[in-house]
Amino acid sequence: MNDLITTFSHWLELNPHWLAFGIFATAFLESLAIAGILVPGVAMLFAMAGLAGNGALPLSHALGWAFLGAIAGDGLSFWLGTHFQRKVYALWPLTRYPGLVQHGENFFQVHGGKSIVIGRFIGPVRPVIPLVAGVLRMSPTRFLTFNVLSAAGWAPMYILPGYLIGASLKADIVLPDHFIPVLFSAMLILAGLYWLMIHTHSRLQYDSRSYLWFKTQLAQYRQSHKFWQSMLGQRPGQPLTFPLNSLAMLAASCSLFVIIALLVSHTNFFSDANQFFQSFFQTLRHPILDPLMVGITLLGDPTLLYITFSLGVALLVFRGYYAAALHVALAGLLTVALSYGLKAYFAIPRPELVLNPPATFAFPSGHSSGATVYIGLLAAFIGNEFEPGKRRMFYLCAAIPVLLIALSRLYLGVHWFTDILGGILLGLGIVAVTRLSYNRYDHTPLSADVFTWCALFVGLLATGIYLQLAWNDAMQRYAPL
Repeated sequence: MNDLITTFSHWLELNPHWLAFGIFATAFLESLAIAGILVPGVAMLFAMAGLAGNGALPLSHALGWAFLGAIAGDGLSFWLGTHFQRKVYALWPLTRYPGLVQHGENFFQVHGGKSIVIGRFIGPVRPVIPLVAGVLRMSPTRFLTFNVLSAAGWAPMYILPGYLIGASLKADIVLPDHFIPVLFSAMLILAGLYWLMIHTHSRLQYDSRSYLWFKTQLAQYRQSHKFWQSMLGQRPGQPLTFPLNSLAMLAASCSLFVIIALLVSHTNFFSDANQFFQSFFQTLRHPILDPLMVGITLLGDPTLLYITFSLGVALLVFRGYYAAALHVALAGLLTVALSYGLKAYFAIPRPELVLNPPATFAFPSGHSSGATVYIGLLAAFIGNEFEPGKRRMFYLCAAIPVLLIALSRLYLGVHWFTDILGGILLGLGIVAVTRLSYNRYDHTPLSADVFTWCALFVGLLATGIYLQLAWNDAMQRYAPL
């Protein structure tokens, strides 16, 4: 199999005009119900992405063809399941994997439409789930929505690593000596913080020992007991609950923000750290990575967040979730007011490393706070509809884009490290106070319907259009001095 991949890669090197078709065909076969079991699509896509990064194909073309191939492969699998029903299970090579088919059906019955998205990224069930969805008569419109959304995340995940490696080999990028230790240390710190958050979250759940202790302590005083009672919420068939996790996150994020703000504005405590991270990321800066980082930072632009926030509020109002819509709208307004107000109050200058830096002051980072609030509220509202033990997945997924947007600001040289910390802490505080207040009105479970998926599609379309319109100007503004 390795010889086949090597031979195929060598042939594409000699015939680069076939590379786009090769990426499409491999993504198609990798997603196809029968062929996807046999074809080493991951390794082949990595090799072809490396060739594209070496100059044979632009990144946008590689991502686009992989995206279309994944949609087509899953789409044909779904059609086969819909047309042939369970007769398709008698075809080779599915007859050799009866356990895989059964596992796919069980997975689909447990997760429903979400299995199309989840299954796209999970090993052996990936090429079987669309087929099973067709056999079990999933709505074609609903399947197409999940298919497109999952392909939009799948294509970058499978193309970007190989493309960046191919581009870096062509450009002969030399990493700084301390890159690996810093990267390893950062990953350990992030893993530790995530573990601490999940551990604390589980310790403060309803009926936990810590929860009951806090309830007993606050009941001893009139005002604290009154506050506890005023914040209680209840879902049908469930006991009254107090959002202790939200209160703890509010207290922790606000306390840390105040400490960092005081140290940044009145001392030089963080000066060395700010200079170190500035130097570290400027050493990493390279024309190959610039388009990727500019694209990521555009996802946190205020204009795009205004559009998507408004779309989310409009959807909640249309669906009749008026309390949720009001809280989300107020969270957005509070984010804007505090971000710009605190920037003006602290008046900390930005690094002078790009041709045309933003006109506002540096601390706290508006991109970081806005992304944290938007993505954090999305994860909080979705996660709240699942059992406490299953929410950690949503929190982890939410942390990844927030960190990427924050790191893009450091990479581009428009923020200090403390600006990023301040922005994330400010955003977490706003998410916490929003959930704390909304708990009193959280009586009806939030659910998705066809209008939700339409709004999501419109949001993705608006994001794509905004990136296209803002791209050239952003590349010029963030060009290094």
